[in-house]
Amino acid sequence: MLSPQTKIIDIGKKHIDDYIFDAIVSFNEGIDEIIIKGRGDFISKAVDVYRILKDKLGDSIELVNVEIGSERFRGRRRSYIAIRVRRKY
Repeated sequence: MLSPQTKIIDIGKKHIDDYIFDAIVSFNEGIDEIIIKGRGDFISKAVDVYRILKDKLGDSIELVNVEIGSERFRGRRRSYIAIRVRRKY
């Protein structure tokens, strides 16, 4: 179960900078944790989003967990990665 202070960012066709901006704004608005989730072809893009976010924010965030698996998504079984990142105080 997700807490109200957790936001899921689903990675799709938008530019990587849009996801980075969304994550930074979420942290600035008081969200404590974000989950960067990429399915199928967007798994590598989710990892890129995490790496760029880590480069930009440095020690102010920490990697909590990385989950990989598969799930039913739009009627098909799709592989996914979920990268959980927490803001440090």
